[in-house]
Amino acid sequence: MKRRDFIQKSSLLGVGLLLSPTITLADRRKVGANDKIRVGVIGCKGQGFSDLQAFLNNSEVECVALADVDQSVLDQRVADVQKIQGRKPKGIYKDWRRLIDDKNVDVVIIGTPDHWHCLQFVAACEAGKDVYVEKPLGNSIEECNIMIRAAERYNRVVQVGQWQRSDPHWQDAMDYVHSGKLGKIRTVRVFSYQGWCPSIPVKADCPVPDGVDYDMWLGPAPKRPFNPNRFHFTFRWFWDYAGGLMTDWGVHLLDYALYGMNVTAPKSIMASGGKFGYPDDACETPDLLQTVYTFDGFTVLWDHAIGINDGGYGRTHGLGFVGENGTLVVDRGGWEVIPEDVNGVKRMEPVELHKAYGGGGLNLHAKNHLQCIKDRTPEKCKANIHIGAHIAKFAHLGNIAYRTGKKLTWDGVTFHDAEADQYLCKEYRNPWKLPKV
Repeated sequence: MKRRDFIQKSSLLGVGLLLSPTITLADRRKVGANDKIRVGVIGCKGQGFSDLQAFLNNSEVECVALADVDQSVLDQRVADVQKIQGRKPKGIYKDWRRLIDDKNVDVVIIGTPDHWHCLQFVAACEAGKDVYVEKPLGNSIEECNIMIRAAERYNRVVQVGQWQRSDPHWQDAMDYVHSGKLGKIRTVRVFSYQGWCPSIPVKADCPVPDGVDYDMWLGPAPKRPFNPNRFHFTFRWFWDYAGGLMTDWGVHLLDYALYGMNVTAPKSIMASGGKFGYPDDACETPDLLQTVYTFDGFTVLWDHAIGINDGGYGRTHGLGFVGENGTLVVDRGGWEVIPEDVNGVKRMEPVELHKAYGGGGLNLHAKNHLQCIKDRTPEKCKANIHIGAHIAKFAHLGNIAYRTGKKLTWDGVTFHDAEADQYLCKEYRNPWKLPKV
């Protein structure tokens, strides 16, 4: 182990930031009933359950309720929770509203598809629950605005699932960017090339699987026949429910572009892309997209593709802060600085790769949320409601520029363009209504 890595890991051990030790049943029994934080999860199949596992790495947490529209998923997760904490959740629901009404639940984890986040979030806040909500925060710009108002009106402690905000090496990288050593930064390249993510072949509509409440799965989204491509993980590639890689990965990575550059709203946005890799597959969202956000003195470039791995700098994802002296490159594996070499002269010394600490950003994110719940300090959540809302809206700006094919300007409220403004809010299907807060 190199000396730098040893120092980093030793310091983390001192403050308990490495992977949590296995929590035993005895550890859980030591926590008194008044000190328990009782968690319920809506949407248990994928990331929602991963979030729950991170919470259950803390002995004061007990999972008391699960809700999912798919009975097979619900049955599996009930069994999984029993293995982890030694008892089944008492509340097991197909209808998420019953979990919100459950008086035993203190914190709601929302792991449902994006088009459900706003309704479930507002209901949880109204019921006096704190919330951990998956990213992107909302499926439209107006939903994000509504969710901010709900969190503030009901004084809830909210963490958005942008767990990279709790991963220490990202903060170290931002500290270096802010040091000024890179010189003037002209552009930030932000990229997500996901070779593991394949094309989705067209499939015929089919009967709803046994045990699935499909009408509840659709919720406020338009009524459509059941199609397996639009269900579970691959909902991400359809505009009714999500925003493709731009909102799926973009909120993680673009967030750090804004953080590193200390900026908020761009002067203009334009985008170009399409279904270039898989023109005939089932996806609606683009498999390749470049979006340029222009600020005073620099640009942020978003670049994504599915089915390809080489996004830049030999990485599948990350950011490159391109300065006059050198470029800082950061991804989930670590960060380094590549010096500018002009006419054989390096403008700065390289900084060798600082690897990620291995502490598990999601575990740290859950721990941060729990501490803020105990202290009633929502502003100290690493990805609080304002951080989550701002970057979700920023990603939506890019998608709207792509869908209109226009160079847009944004004043924080409107594009002053009738076509673009139509994308500011989703139309909800009856009987569901856009929440009013």
